[in-house]
Amino acid sequence: MELFEDSLQYLISNGIPDVFGDETDWIPNITEEVASLPYTPTCNSPEDMLDRRLQLLKEILISEETYLNELETLLMPLKALRASAGTSQPVLSIEQVQTVFYQLPELLDIHTEFHRNLKAKLQFYLDLEPGLPLQLSHENLDMTVGDLFIKFVSQLGVYRGFIDNYENAVDIVKKCTQSDPRFRTLAQSMKFTKGSDNSRAMYTFEALLYKPLDRVTKTTLVLHDLLKHTPADHHDSAVLQEALRVSSSFLSGVNEGSQCKTSVTLSRGERRQLVRDGFVVEVCDGGRSLRHLFLYTDLLLCVKLKCGAMGRQPYYRFCWYMPIAGLKMNWAAETEASADLQLKISNMRVKVFHLRQTFQQLMKEKKDSVCRAADRCRRKLEACESWLVTHKPSFILELHSHSSKSHTIHFPSFYELDEWREAINTCKAENVETVPPDLLSLTNSCVKLRMTQQLPLCCLQPDNEKNSMCGSVAVIVHSACGLQQPASVYLCVEVDGYEIFDRRAQTCLSSYSLMPQWDQELELKVDGAQTIRLLCVSQSEEKILGRAIIQLNPVDTLKKWKKMKVSLGSIEVMLSIKYSPHLLEPPSSAPLQQKPVFCVLIEDVARQEHVLVPHIVRSCVDEVERRGMEEEGIYRISGASNEIQTLKQAFNTNYWEAMSKVRSADVNVVSGTLKLYLRELPEPLIPSEYFQRLSKAMDLSDTNLRATTMLSELQSFPDVNRNTLLFLLHHLKRVALKEEMNKMSLSNLATVFGPTLMRPPVVSLDQCALSVDISQEVEVQVHVIYLYLQIPNLPEALTTQPLDTEEDS
Repeated sequence: MELFEDSLQYLISNGIPDVFGDETDWIPNITEEVASLPYTPTCNSPEDMLDRRLQLLKEILISEETYLNELETLLMPLKALRASAGTSQPVLSIEQVQTVFYQLPELLDIHTEFHRNLKAKLQFYLDLEPGLPLQLSHENLDMTVGDLFIKFVSQLGVYRGFIDNYENAVDIVKKCTQSDPRFRTLAQSMKFTKGSDNSRAMYTFEALLYKPLDRVTKTTLVLHDLLKHTPADHHDSAVLQEALRVSSSFLSGVNEGSQCKTSVTLSRGERRQLVRDGFVVEVCDGGRSLRHLFLYTDLLLCVKLKCGAMGRQPYYRFCWYMPIAGLKMNWAAETEASADLQLKISNMRVKVFHLRQTFQQLMKEKKDSVCRAADRCRRKLEACESWLVTHKPSFILELHSHSSKSHTIHFPSFYELDEWREAINTCKAENVETVPPDLLSLTNSCVKLRMTQQLPLCCLQPDNEKNSMCGSVAVIVHSACGLQQPASVYLCVEVDGYEIFDRRAQTCLSSYSLMPQWDQELELKVDGAQTIRLLCVSQSEEKILGRAIIQLNPVDTLKKWKKMKVSLGSIEVMLSIKYSPHLLEPPSSAPLQQKPVFCVLIEDVARQEHVLVPHIVRSCVDEVERRGMEEEGIYRISGASNEIQTLKQAFNTNYWEAMSKVRSADVNVVSGTLKLYLRELPEPLIPSEYFQRLSKAMDLSDTNLRATTMLSELQSFPDVNRNTLLFLLHHLKRVALKEEMNKMSLSNLATVFGPTLMRPPVVSLDQCALSVDISQEVEVQVHVIYLYLQIPNLPEALTTQPLDTEEDS
């Protein structure tokens, strides 16, 4: 709509006569906003609605005939201009001809086909004698035309090219009209047949060139009016709603890219461009409120959306503005909510889940009473979802101006926050001088200028069940490369859809390296998800290193892992994604608590983390290898007992707090925590039933046979035990390579870890077993680990289960 009004004003200001004619009489008031989708039909009787619908279709057909005449008139000079382009005195060059008539033949073909098909549908009614009652003319008044409109709007992309090229085409027409008398004569005398009397209207070239621009805005209005007079139980109702959604989405995209829409003239003659806008949550006076934030080339403007009275447009009320020059930003994740707020959020998610189920069920029925119930349910869903967006934990952006003013805003998405930071920094880099705005005019213009039309609520978006996901999406983050310098980083994964379940998960912090390795599985329950957003973050620098969006395809990732390489700027991340559709259970009303890892069976820890080597083992090993390999007595000299207990508590309750402590703790505290974890396993890492078997293998005199037997026993361990032990053995062998500095030989390491990793089975009173004294027990424990450390061809450890994957780039 904004594009239409701006273009109309442009033509009037340039003295171009009325180019719209009588064919717009049936179009609703163009200054009114198109109602939000889907549209509820009027309450007239079905017979009256069908009667008015037929009249509308006839008027659409007449309007199409007029438009086709306009396009044909516009294309009439094309052949002559092309021919002259090859002469010594061309009117237009071949490049100019291509620019002026760009996409016009394609538009003519699209509308010719649409007109032909619509006329065929209406032919019976067009042949009726005037005055004959419609209800007596044919038994099938509710003919279907939705398929014609859905096919037509699917081709609107052709208009995108025309619109993008429009300014260039008009510029050539203007310049050539002024400079070439031949073209001026042509441009000022173009006529086309109009009306039943075969009269000829005279239009300028420029006025006719505007016609397609006008037409694309009419499409949405036509569909809106047609849907308004289509009964809810009509075959066309759902199809026309989808066509209206596609048309509105296309028009919204046109408006977002329209230069005349996104700029405001300043008092000094400069242009203030709208760079970005969107809804955010502002913290003000201890409360939280939804606000609409506008980023211009020189300032940030925050306004509050107010709904107008009945029949009036919504409007904005000014809240504050901040100049871009000198603006400072700090961002952080919100601290954990209070227990009371967490409970409210959990309860609200359960409520949204049930409202969503009810709404979906109601939408499958098409009775008038059901439609009203569905509308009430949708309004409740909108209110609950708004509360969730406002109150759930989010990401904070603190804004500080040079005048000491500060504002705190929250973003529901980490990805969205980074987009805003990048856009603001880009504006700061351009160093545009802030011109004091006319706040009243600027605020009033927000409705016209805005690119974001709706609140960020899923219930306001049209359902697209075909391309959205409902069930579980699992993402395995394998590794990354392309870091400019070594860093400890993590990957944040976000999905869209309803706020019923947590829509964000993140990997653990990687080791300090150029090529981080995670092999970590993240699982998210989703409802309505269509995209995944990825961010690579360096925690130490609080810096986002790269981001990317992946469009989810339910078919490609259905029940089978799909491996892909994703580019996040200069960083490339290897991922595997799998989608498992299933009915969703209501979310738990109690906030999720992290399960402890100490004193828990290692297979249970690995299962809840979706890995083969628990994170606590990998993170402690990575930290020792980062800064403890040359530490004398590493693994022999223990750290402070109270600090080890503090780190143990952190791993049991808050993994992210534990990772932060690991990075700063004394390295002997880290190694001591690892030993404590292995020592407190309810079942030892080397299962107790293997104690006697390994003891016998140890006594074999043939070294090759002994190594083969011990490797065979190792291969029969449970998956988690085997891979965790291999992971540790390879690490200890790397420690021993630094023996000259850390004084830890293979023998010393076996002495430290033997009793930790291996224990004899516990014998009950009613069982008979060979008694093993303590000295023999320790000798077996140490010797077995020592022999494993000496095997030269130990298999590599797997940190995650091998996947049945399909490669993708």
